[in-house]
Amino acid sequence: MNQTEYIGFGCIDKFREILSFEKPKKIFLVTGKNSYRVSGAEAKLEILNPYCSTTRFSDFSPSPKLSDLEKGLKLFKEDNYDLVVAVGGGSAIDMAKLINILAAQPGNPVQYLKNENEIIFKPKKLVAIPTTAGSGSESTHFAVIYIDGIKYSLAHESILPRYSIVDPNLALTLSPREAASCGMDALGQAIESYWNINSTEESKKYSKEAISLIINNFSDSMNNIRRNPKLAMAKAAHLAGKAINITKTTASHAISYPLTSRFNIPHGHAVSLTLGEMLVYNSNVTKEDCLDKRGVDYVKKTINEIVKLLDSKDVESARSKINSLMEEAGLETKLSELKVFDKDIIIKEGFNTERVKNNPRRLTEENLRKLLNTLE
Repeated sequence: MNQTEYIGFGCIDKFREILSFEKPKKIFLVTGKNSYRVSGAEAKLEILNPYCSTTRFSDFSPSPKLSDLEKGLKLFKEDNYDLVVAVGGGSAIDMAKLINILAAQPGNPVQYLKNENEIIFKPKKLVAIPTTAGSGSESTHFAVIYIDGIKYSLAHESILPRYSIVDPNLALTLSPREAASCGMDALGQAIESYWNINSTEESKKYSKEAISLIINNFSDSMNNIRRNPKLAMAKAAHLAGKAINITKTTASHAISYPLTSRFNIPHGHAVSLTLGEMLVYNSNVTKEDCLDKRGVDYVKKTINEIVKLLDSKDVESARSKINSLMEEAGLETKLSELKVFDKDIIIKEGFNTERVKNNPRRLTEENLRKLLNTLE
């Protein structure tokens, strides 16, 4: 499905054009609890949409659970909506995606989340408006939910929002630490997509541009509110989302999920904790453990390209570069600093086979434990 994209300061005003074209009578609005008001989106959208009936759903946790989804589905099915609008971070947009697609299906939601049933019916059109610069969820065809602490990802081409509105104004109220975590999420997506065994010329183009934008603007976007760095980070997040929409993510994202669900580490921060170490790990790929059909030389060439994109001379300095960005933004780089000592649960729940198999070098539980030991 083609997506109409609006990117730039003030582009939230394009919502009026969407309403004029779609002519909805009833909108189902999914938002974060506070970000909708604090970001300025609430005031803006109320001015742009004074005539249409709107039902708002925001009763879900930062890492949405099945029970949250069930509440949203129940509310959605109480009326007949013409358009779904998501305003918030990745969790809000993912929640809107899941409610929208699963409400259109006849079976139990869990059957689809666990790939026991096939998506058949198309959902309503969805407008995604991020209030962060990180997840890129507005540009992907999958969504994440937790069931009993385990992360599940539902993927289908119909999940992709019909419209995305990426207005950096909505992310200006994020704290430096929140903005840093979001920025590291985008960097992780871009890097993981670049070394991914499913990478294509198109996905690498998106990844390359995203990495360059982040490296050149990350620090400035954290330390001040100048327009250009903020716009660059918003673009980078959107591009990184487009990249993983093609490839999906790899090991660092897989490992991040228990760090978030079990230890409450924000998603982007959790991803970045292993990103530098995984770069070094993948650089040591051999013929015996290479998962990319394009071969060892191709993988090593790809890793070297990432090193250059990170403005570094080798993988060790690239790892240091990633850690320095984190430290400069006040993000801890060690598990011990975050009081994470139970590696067994990370290994047990972070070994998502779908994500790990996308990594260019095979990751075993033994190697993962060694990698985690370096982060003590």
